[in-house]
Order: sequence, then C-alpha cells, then structure tokens
Amino acid sequence: MNKDLSQYNFPSDLKKMSDRELDLLSVAIRDFLIEKVSATGGHLASNLGVVELTIALHKVFNSPEDKIIWDVGHQAYVHKILTGRADRFDSLRQLDGLSGFPKSKESPHDVYDTGHSSVSISAAFGMAAARDIKGGKNEVIAVIGDGSLTGGMAYEGLNNIGDKKTKVIVVLNDNGMSISPNTGGISRHLGSLRTSKGYLDAKRFVKDKIGTIPNIGKALVSGLADFKNDIKYSILTNGGVMFEELGFTYFGPIDGHNITELCDAFEKARSLNEPVLIHVLTKKGKGYKNAEKDPGKFHGIGPFDPTTGALLNKSEGYSFSSLMGKLLCEKASDDQKIVAITAAMCEGTGLDDFSTMYPDRFFDVGIAEEHAVSFAAGLAKEGMKPVVCIYSSFLQRAYDQIMEDVCLQKLPVVFAIDRAGCVGADGETHHGNYDLSYLATIPGMTILTPKDGTQLSSMLDYALNLGRPAAIRYPKGAAEYNNKIMSTFDGKNIRICSGKGAFNIDIWACGNMFSCGQQVCSLLSSRGIEAGLVDVAKVKPIDLSPLSDLADRPDLIVTIEDNSVSGGFGSCLASELALTDIKVMNFGWPDAFIPQGTCSQLSERYGLTPESIAERICEEVEKQA
Repeated sequence: MNKDLSQYNFPSDLKKMSDRELDLLSVAIRDFLIEKVSATGGHLASNLGVVELTIALHKVFNSPEDKIIWDVGHQAYVHKILTGRADRFDSLRQLDGLSGFPKSKESPHDVYDTGHSSVSISAAFGMAAARDIKGGKNEVIAVIGDGSLTGGMAYEGLNNIGDKKTKVIVVLNDNGMSISPNTGGISRHLGSLRTSKGYLDAKRFVKDKIGTIPNIGKALVSGLADFKNDIKYSILTNGGVMFEELGFTYFGPIDGHNITELCDAFEKARSLNEPVLIHVLTKKGKGYKNAEKDPGKFHGIGPFDPTTGALLNKSEGYSFSSLMGKLLCEKASDDQKIVAITAAMCEGTGLDDFSTMYPDRFFDVGIAEEHAVSFAAGLAKEGMKPVVCIYSSFLQRAYDQIMEDVCLQKLPVVFAIDRAGCVGADGETHHGNYDLSYLATIPGMTILTPKDGTQLSSMLDYALNLGRPAAIRYPKGAAEYNNKIMSTFDGKNIRICSGKGAFNIDIWACGNMFSCGQQVCSLLSSRGIEAGLVDVAKVKPIDLSPLSDLADRPDLIVTIEDNSVSGGFGSCLASELALTDIKVMNFGWPDAFIPQGTCSQLSERYGLTPESIAERICEEVEKQA
C-alpha cells in the first residue's frame, strides 16, 4: 500500500482493490488525517470515525454520477481524499485553500454545499425528485449523523420521502450508540435477517402474491403484518420501527468499520427501488487513542501535537464563551429564575460548569434552534429568565421564532450570541456576519455589543433585568476581563473623546471593533487629524446621546463593525441621520459570503484593518479641503 495517497487515481482505483488493500487504505488514511489535521487544525474525530464508511460508499457507488450529500459536511475529509484532493490538505481551512466542508466549486464530487445541520435529507429528496422527473437512474445518498437527527428538519425530509416513496438512500452515521453484549446478538441477527435477499423477497411475496388471493388475501396480509409488527415492537430496540413507519426499508445496525458489511448493505440498497435507511454504527475518533478518549476535544481542534494530543497554541485567560459561562454561573447562584439553554453546543458556548452546577436549570435541546427559542419564550412567559446561548450563524435558523414568539410578545429572553462576526477557518457557513442585520429588523429587540469581557459582565446584568428581549453579541476569541473593576452599563453609547478641526470626524466603533477604532484615531492623529471616538455598546435602539453634548456636531461619522455593511449598524445609523447634514461612512464586511482564512487575513483583504480605514478617511478629508 502506497502511503502517498495523492498517487492514487481515486475513486476509480477503489474498484480494483481487494478487501485486504482496503483495510490497509483505512490505516493509511487515518495516519494521513492525524498528520495533516494536527498541523492545520480542523474536524478530526468525526472524520476518523467515517473512514471505512466513506471507502465503502465510493467503492459501491459511482460519484459524481451518484450523488453523495454530507450533512453538516465537517466529516467529508475522507471523501475529499478519495476524490483526488489529498495533495491539497496542507492548505486545509487556510485562506484560498482546501475547504473544511463540501464545496461544489472545489470538485464535481461535492454535489451539494453544506455546513449546517439536518439539511441533507431534504436536499437529497430534491435531487432525487429532479432525477425522476428527468428520467435519470442515478442514486442519491444522504449521509447524516445521529446528532443531526435531533434537528426537526431531518424528519420533515424523511416524512416527505416516505410519503412519496422516492428512491433515496439515507445513511445514518450513528457514533453515539453502543450496543451491550446482551442485546448485540439480537440486533445483529435481526439486522442480518432484515437485510437478506430472502427477507426482502418474502416481504414482496406477502404483499404482491398473498394479497391477491380472492376474498381472504387482504385479511391474510393484514394478519401477517400485525404479527410482524408485534415481533418488531417487542424485539427491535434499535430505532428501525420508526423509520419503517415513515416508509423506509431499514437495514441495520451495521458495523461502520467493516468495509465488507458496508459494501453488502450498500449493494442491497442500490438494488431496491424504494426509500432505504442504512443504520451504521461508528466510533468517533477511531484509530487515534487521544481522540477516542476525548472525542469532544478533537471534534473541532486547532493545531496539536499528534503524539500527546496537546494543543500547540493554547490561549490563557478567558474566551468570551468561557466568560459568559462563568458569569451565568455566578448570577444563577443569586437568581433562581435564570435558565441556560443551548442547541447541542454546551462546551462551545461555555456552559459545561453551568450544566453541572444547575442541572435542573440547564437545557441542551439538541440541534433545534427554533425549538430552543420557542422553549425559551415559554419559560419567560412563566416568569423565568432564559438565556439562549447559540452561535450567531446558527441563530439565524430561528429568525421566525425570535420575531413571533419572543419579540411580538415582548418576552424577557436574553440571547447570548457567540461567534459573532468573523470566525476564521470555518468560512462562509460559520461566520457570524449577519446577526446585527437580521436582528435590527425586529421591533422591540435590544442589541448590545461589548468591547471586552468586563463590559460583557455589566451588559449581562443589564439584559437580565431589562424585562424585554435583548441580544448580546460577542466574538470568538479572548476576552479581557478584570473582576476588580466595578463596571456598570446604563444602556447608552459612550463618548471617549471629541474630534477637533475644521472638518470634524467621529469614529463610532461597535463592540470588539473598538480597539480598531482606537488604532484608527491614533493613525489619524499622526497625520494631523484629531477624530472623536465613541464606544457603540448599544446598537439598537440607536442611542444618539454621544451627539447631544457636542457644541459642534461632526461633519463625518465613520462606523466600524464586525458585521455585514448591508443592514448593519452603520446602515441603521445612516438612515437615522438621513435628514441631517452629517455624512456617514460605513466599514464592515461587504455584502458577500466571506471565505475561510484568519480574521487578520480577511480584514486585510476586505479593507477592515486600521490602516485601510484610516487611509479611506484621509481620502475623504482631502475631498473636503
């Protein structure tokens, strides 16, 4: 087995490999993944768990004619290796490099761009329906994890496919289930029986032959069906009944690390002309002891030492996420009404300690953002103080619930919006560049943007006692926090200094962009321009009090935000000041999907560095001279 995976002509070379060669290939791929991801960072544990599954998919099916859709897509690294991209893994998740998610612009084998959860089944149904309309014969396969099945959209897709009887193959990658020895034998036996050709032939015979016997055929079929259902409901404990009731033929559970068994199941599924669900059991982190021991840590990880598993660039102090978790724990000890909610992101949103300290007031609702928000509304309606901790890019899935269930009723729900703004290597699907824009459209919403961890603490107090909907948005990364400083927040934006000169300039910087605003002021000062500076702590309702105390209003207000300029704070401020003679110049992310890369690289590319902003301001000043 050649360990240089780029030397193979994948996926066609898979068709020629023996079982022994495929097993050796699995080992080589795992070694490759550990080597490459330890250098770049990325999603490791989930990819180590799907090595054999992905090999079997590409051995049996003919990509890209057969369409393989990866739910979420973070587990598609092996798919990328097996479709000719092994030589690009040094650039994984880097600026202009190989994406950590499927990208149709990257390869014809990436048939559908993903990044968020629970969408693959609906997308597969759409592609299969289009195939049938056009008279095609190709297969459509959705690969979805058990975690994604906590999202309701997955069941909407399953229900619709089962109702229409459209041929779609759903592969359920279950890395959260372990089968004990006592039940394992029954499960394997029943799975073997129900995936056998004899079982399938018998099932069709009962329906097609016995059912046509005059007078008694339908009654016999009904009686046999009742008997079969009794057996299923009394013995089958692996979830297959539910999928069959939805209209799917269920295969499994199948060992997700046995390529032969996987290939057999895929071949059988391919031979049918009906919806099929294949239940595959895998081990997250398989083949790397550090990831097997702590799959959560290695789900998404930065560069690390492959021998010890230790992070190479572990930051000290608080992140905004961990600080929010700490603050909630402190405040919950004094206020029994505080409840924390997250959507399958307990660790990511810093709620680990809260979940341990206050288990009766902690709710991880799974990948179900819409449910999380409506659930929070119900809590608030009954006098609780729910705090919904969700990443910015995922909260947008619950826009309707935020508007209709929370804001329309003026309910005191606090949204702790994590990963707001640029997030870096995960790219387009994970940047939180839009929350200011979509939340600003909702009547009754208060939006707060802390510049540091100390301000975050006082803002959380303010939001919890506001008595109406409030959102606090904060970035991924370190949070400067000093618990010795008695910080208070009164809901107003804060003027730091006033501008001077014939052409008066104000810099209004939102949240984590405040430090950028400070640097812009310093750069302008070095060029003889003394600009004013405002800390925009509250984005909505817009607070114009920093203008009220000025003898001379600014001629130009420059806004800086870690959000899209389309509909963001700058846009709202410009609208508010439209009838005045104050000009507004906005700086933020462009009206585009921002790719992967470090935030500093992306800021450089899109003109969001202090130097770029200062230069643009100087050009504007020269126009006024």
